[in-house]
Parts: sequence; C-alpha cells; structure tokens
Amino acid sequence: MLLLGAAALALPLVGLAVLLLRPQLDVTWQHHPAHFWIVLAAAVLSAALAYGTGTTAARRGDARVMLVSLAFLAPAAFLALHALATPGVLLAGPNTGFNVSTPVGIALGAVLAALSTRDTDGQRAVAALRQATWLRGGLLAVIGGWAALSLLQLPPLGPEADSERLTGPLAVVAVAATVLYGWSAASYLRLWRRRRGLMPLAMAAAFVLLGEAMVAVSLAPNWHLSWWEWHLLLLAAFGLVAWGAHRQWHEERFADLYLEGTVSGNREMSILFADLAGFTPFSERHRPAEVRRMLNTYFDAAIPPVTRHGGVVDRIIGDALLVTFNGRGDQPDHALRATRAGLALQQETGRIAQQHVDWPRFRVGVSTGEVAVGVLGATGGRTHTVIGDVVNTASRLEGQAPVGGVAVSGDTLARLPAGTVTEPLGELALKGKAEPVSAHLVRRVTDLPTGPHS
Repeated sequence: MLLLGAAALALPLVGLAVLLLRPQLDVTWQHHPAHFWIVLAAAVLSAALAYGTGTTAARRGDARVMLVSLAFLAPAAFLALHALATPGVLLAGPNTGFNVSTPVGIALGAVLAALSTRDTDGQRAVAALRQATWLRGGLLAVIGGWAALSLLQLPPLGPEADSERLTGPLAVVAVAATVLYGWSAASYLRLWRRRRGLMPLAMAAAFVLLGEAMVAVSLAPNWHLSWWEWHLLLLAAFGLVAWGAHRQWHEERFADLYLEGTVSGNREMSILFADLAGFTPFSERHRPAEVRRMLNTYFDAAIPPVTRHGGVVDRIIGDALLVTFNGRGDQPDHALRATRAGLALQQETGRIAQQHVDWPRFRVGVSTGEVAVGVLGATGGRTHTVIGDVVNTASRLEGQAPVGGVAVSGDTLARLPAGTVTEPLGELALKGKAEPVSAHLVRRVTDLPTGPHS
C-alpha cells in the first residue's frame, strides 16, 4: 500500500517531465477566472488548516502543531496575494510581488515545516511554543511588508520584471525549499511508522506534493499545462490534509502530530472543579428544557472568568466543570490563577443565583500537584485530559465547600500570596483518600508576595 502511494505521488513529476520534454504537449491555456478560483481555493484550504492547527496548538500547548499551523499560514497568505494578482481582480496589470508571492510563501512554509519535525519535551517544548508565537508575529509582519512593497512597486519588487519564472536567488530558494519539504515528508513518515494514524501520513504526502509544486514553479512557462500543474498540486496538498483532518475524531483530530510530552507526560498543574449543589433535586422538579436553560445560563457566566484567568475547560460533565491551569507549562502562578478563577466564577454565577433563588449554586474545589496529561481513547473517540490524585482531590474538595465557596488544598494554599484571607476547614477525610487532606476556604486573594496566610 505504501509503495502504491509513493508511486502515485511520483506521477506529477513524471507528467511534468513529459510536458517539458515534449513542448508540443505543453499547450497554452490562459483563463483568468479559473486561475483565480483555483489559487483562492488553495489559499482558503491552507488558511483553514492554519486556523484549525493553531487553535489546537494553543489549547494543548503543542509546539509542533503550532509550527505546522505556521507552515500552512505562510502559503495561505501569499497564495491569497497571488490570487489577487490575476489580471482584472485587484490590479489591471501584472505585479511582480504578487506574481512571485506563491514560491515565496511555499518556501517559508518549507522552513516552518522542517522546524516542526523537531522533537522537544519539558521546558524546551514550552520555550519552543513561545518561539513559535513570536514566529507567527514575524510572519504576519513579513506578509504585510511584502504586500506593501508589491502594491507600491518598490525594489526589489519593482515593475521591471513581472515573470513568475524563478531565476537567480529565487531559483536557489526553490531548490532549498524542495529539499526541506523532502526532509519534512521523510520525518512525518517516520512519525507515522511509530504511531500510525492518518494525519502524519497525510502531512508527509502533502509535503511531497508541495515540494513537487516548487519544482514545477521553477521550470514551467506561464499559462502552459505544466504551469497549471503546480496550481493543482497546491490545491491537492492542502485538500489532502483537510480531508485527513475531516476523517479524524473531531476533538483530537491532530493528536497523531502531537509531541511526545503532549501525548503522554507529567506536569505540575492546578485543577479547578465546580459542581452545582442541589442539581439532582432541581432536575427532578423541573422539565428537561428548564434544566437545560439553567445550565446554559450558568455556564455562559462561569466559563469566561475561568478562561480570562488562563484556565482551559477540559470538559463539562453534566452540571460539573473541570478546568486546568498550566497545561502548557507556561503558568508558574497556576495556583493563584485557579483560585482567582474560582472566586470570579462564584461572583459571576452568584449574580444569576440572586435572580433565580430556586436554582442550585456552584461549589468550587481547587487542588495543586503533579498530574498525568495525555491522549486517551482509540482513533474513533479520543480526548486529551488530565489524570491523577490531584484531579480527584479537587473533586472531593468541591463536595466539602459551602455553596458559593471556593475550597483549596494545602498545596494550593502554600502557593498563594501572603495575606490571602482564608478560613480553615480542617483535615478532611475525603472519599477515596487514605490520609486526611488539609482544606481551606478562600475568602479573598491579595497581590502580596507568597508567604504565611491569614
């Protein structure tokens, strides 16, 4: 099967060679509308992939997927410029910068694709994610500058040349990009051999097609069949990855691309667990539609404050909310964030409870410590979650908190600022725990340095 796939991927190069060696077959077809829509479709697909992988990378804190997102963002932006270069769309005549934007975007994508093949873990992965965020800003600046230079026709993108054929430095760039795409394809093929799954294989095939597109860009004359070939190769590359993502389980469709530490690792985190006290009696007394309205109203008020403090909603389980802090390893103050998020959640939902006195109220528990993070489940139904005693403790603490209150463990309290106003709940014998757990009810959090608490 793999050999058949490799043979199929080689066909575009064979077709290109035939067209270039038999010029009589490489007929000319100059059709501006077709050019615009093919390039625009490729740009839209690439942009959609950049968005999908980017949001996943931000949610999971995965540097590889973030770099994959940038590898799609660069071609998307430059392809959009190339589509606008179609005569009669934005500009009346040819524009050098817009014409050559495609190979530039693909070349930048090749560099980012090669960077995404690195394996990092621990703090190196956190640093890599931070660097990728800076790279995104730099990439957007380059795209904006390129568009400005092209529109103003300033050197080196002046009006003296408008060919899309690559010569001189751009030809060197094209060769380097082809090599980088080949390297990236081989790396993702190795990843596929380790994990199987569809996405690494789709990525490897897409990078092969993008490398072949660079070869065609370098050699094909404008508006000939060989020139149209690289446009279709771009569309096929992005379409292939989009198809692969569509076939995956929607919650973790890019899980097969995650770094090892994202798939399975340990991290110190703070876990917030919120649950509605009295939910079961309320459900018994009210119609399902009313219960749904109550839950939606509460969650609409509860989720924004926890995300504003840097929390990530891991899952909603009926009337319960599980929120994680420091999932990406970049929140050293995660205990403080989680506690403040709990207080903010109670403040926002408390306003709603005042208007609906018969509705149940939230209780919140926060616990801090080492947890296991990773992907659970089979390909047909996977989820990324946290597991460990800290999660269980947060759930049990929530059950001991008063309605409208936030209970924290001793480990969480030790990381809160001095002067935090608390009320001891004592050593609690929590269900499933062999030893009592020190619990504290937090009334108010200050901004003083960490130290003894009141």
